[in-house]
Amino acid sequence: MKTKEWPVLKNYDKEHLAKIAMPIGGIGTGTVSLGGRGDLRDWEICNAPGKGFVPYDDEIGPPRRIHPFFAVRTADANGKVFARLLEGPLEPGQYEGAEGCEMPNHGFPRFSQAEFLAAYPLGQVVLSDPEAPVKARIKAYNPLIPGNTADSGLPVAVISFVLENQTDSELEVSICGTVPNFIGDSSGCKGREAKNNRNEFINKGNLRGVFMSAPELDVDSRMKGDIALTTLSEGDISYRTSWEKGSWGNKKLDFWDDFTEDGALEERDFEWDRPLASLCVKRKLGAGEKVELTFMLTWRFPNRLSWSPNRYSLENNEPKVIGNWYAGLYENAWDAAEKIAPRLPELEEKTIAFVDAFCSADLPEEVKEAALFNLSTLRTETFFRTPNGKFYGWEGVCDCAGCCFGSCTHVWNYEQTTAFVFGDIAKDMRETEFLHSVNDNGLMRFRVDLPISDEPQFNKAAADGQMGCLMKLYRDWQLSGDDGMLRKLWPNAKKSLEFCWLEGGWDADRDGVMEGAQHNTMDVEYFGPNPQMGFWYLGALKCVELMAEYLNEHDFAAECRRLRENGAKVLEERCFNGEYFEHIIEVPEKIAEGLSIGMGAGDLSNPELQLGAGCLVDQLVGQYMAHIVGIGDLSDPAKHNKTLKSIFKYNFRENFHGHFNHFRSYVLGDESAVLMATYPKGRRPLNPFPYANEVMTGFEYTAAVHMLYAGMKDEGLKIISSIRERYDGLKRNPFDEAECGHHYARAMAAWGAVLAITGFEYSAVNKTMRFGDITGRYFWSNGDAYGICILSEHDVQLEVVAGSVLLETFSIKNRGEYKFDENFQLCAGDKINFNT
Repeated sequence: MKTKEWPVLKNYDKEHLAKIAMPIGGIGTGTVSLGGRGDLRDWEICNAPGKGFVPYDDEIGPPRRIHPFFAVRTADANGKVFARLLEGPLEPGQYEGAEGCEMPNHGFPRFSQAEFLAAYPLGQVVLSDPEAPVKARIKAYNPLIPGNTADSGLPVAVISFVLENQTDSELEVSICGTVPNFIGDSSGCKGREAKNNRNEFINKGNLRGVFMSAPELDVDSRMKGDIALTTLSEGDISYRTSWEKGSWGNKKLDFWDDFTEDGALEERDFEWDRPLASLCVKRKLGAGEKVELTFMLTWRFPNRLSWSPNRYSLENNEPKVIGNWYAGLYENAWDAAEKIAPRLPELEEKTIAFVDAFCSADLPEEVKEAALFNLSTLRTETFFRTPNGKFYGWEGVCDCAGCCFGSCTHVWNYEQTTAFVFGDIAKDMRETEFLHSVNDNGLMRFRVDLPISDEPQFNKAAADGQMGCLMKLYRDWQLSGDDGMLRKLWPNAKKSLEFCWLEGGWDADRDGVMEGAQHNTMDVEYFGPNPQMGFWYLGALKCVELMAEYLNEHDFAAECRRLRENGAKVLEERCFNGEYFEHIIEVPEKIAEGLSIGMGAGDLSNPELQLGAGCLVDQLVGQYMAHIVGIGDLSDPAKHNKTLKSIFKYNFRENFHGHFNHFRSYVLGDESAVLMATYPKGRRPLNPFPYANEVMTGFEYTAAVHMLYAGMKDEGLKIISSIRERYDGLKRNPFDEAECGHHYARAMAAWGAVLAITGFEYSAVNKTMRFGDITGRYFWSNGDAYGICILSEHDVQLEVVAGSVLLETFSIKNRGEYKFDENFQLCAGDKINFNT
């Protein structure tokens, strides 16, 4: 059987596997992760995070427990048997515990060598052993297709095993997968509730496997659901719906003797609360022959809960069951397997097409890695979809629960991945912000309650969150060309800008500069003019101005333009110190309702937790966003460039041996990073904003992307490289950039580097596509379609791989433009060549 070759972007050797956990799950479905050595870890399919949670059977003591695993057994004509877990060796440093090694399945033999190959969502583990008669490779993924949220939101982990006979004679080969029926266990973070769970072998059509259920679990439990372990592979199938009870680890001995004796399983009939399900495929493998045996793990857990106000527990405050979109598509996990299985060849082909197109681009490796690997965040417990089809996100997730509820506007402002890969998700989030989160006077709640139909409990505004949403509305309208969306959301968008001008508001004197109490993503309120809020405001004014002009509200557009022009002048005069923009601390006489969150200064006569004279990593964040959405410079670009150079000069550190940090550490020792704030001119507040001494990747990407737009390529790439070197598989998980929680949404700002280097802009409103003055092969996407553009000195080849685009104008910076016929459409598979 010919196996499909997968693209590889990053190769992790045996020294860099310990922390790797690549999520294998769909958008809004939960996930299980492929570990660096080939194990399955971090089982997060039961509507909650589960960092470190690996399910196990009924045994209490770690030495006796059985965790999920796959194993291979081969036998030659002489009866020589080779049997191993399909995993690499355990990492040094984890050998010793109270009763010896306590790592999952520690007592089973393993392959002696492993390496991990990644091009998200495609993960491969190459296993080798001098005693092995076969080469072994694990291939695991979940379908990911830009612009197609349905096929990128399937509750499945597809796990294939490629075996190649290295001998000159026929081998008998078997692969067995085992999964404990742990349904009822709360991701390891609470008491265990599984009781009298049931496993059933099903042979239906070409699909064979074990269906796992929990009939005695409360129907309303968050953990209520089912799992299926199935295969479509040809061969002799054997199984166990339970293992022998045994004692002193005898059940493990019984299984291994049974499996290694003839490569097949005999059923056992013992009652367990968490019975073990095993599924085995056995077949012949000729000399030099290669075979790929595919298993699927599918699940259905319908009872997702609403946000919990408690960071560490989902149960303490009894949040409401709101459910999952994906659960409404399937009767159970077996039904999911039946529906997904026939589509696997198509889904794999489309996923490979996307990853091939992206990885083939002439972009720096660190840029491709940062953008692609952070895309995984959309397919973790950070993000979910409710039964009415709407999308929501935590800021990130703690080990056992979500962290910081409400699709927080000021955090999600930074990321660009969603809009340019799944435009329908971005548009849905704009609808939530402008239709469900704006009150009568224009205050936008920066955290949304669920269920969304309930009377809102959270009624606070964030200055950066509210202004950023206006810029995102403009971006998503331009990318989609959806005039209906714009007109539907416009009344509240206009109202949310006018909110700035209320008495006691952010810009009560209407001079184009925010001076009021400005709650923001630093989780405090700034008082007085500052660049971080200032440039968000200028960007929002520009975007609203352009939308107003389009909608023929010319007077409102003119007022936005007046404020923007005056605000840019005042911000530069008051805040620019010759090297960067400072924060002028001034407390307003009045603070409008909803602007003070209770997380900032206690004494307004001398407010603490301010930025002050600091050089802030994202002081130009609004200008970063302005480049992304294609609205140009918001003030003097020469001052912006000086500021970016100052950020790199003062905030980037080659190592952190001598750095004092009073809060959280996301960088240590020899690592390089960009500090949140420094005070090169002194005048540091006694107690500055809480994160001043920290490092967080989302902010670093923002600065790096802006540098790339400004022509500071070396500096921008150095920052991105330093981030990815920290997430190297040894020290940290390459698929989990943390901030306040794992899989932090802000880190998806990394996609902006792809846009900055290529200069890609697309407007479905004006039917235009634009690239920078570059040559090479580049990936492009607009949230609905994606493709490749090959730019030479005089010629262009534009290809659409998936979706379609309408074009009237194609342009390259400094090289003119090409006009198409009106409403010229390029569809999937189309290529066009033209001269610029």
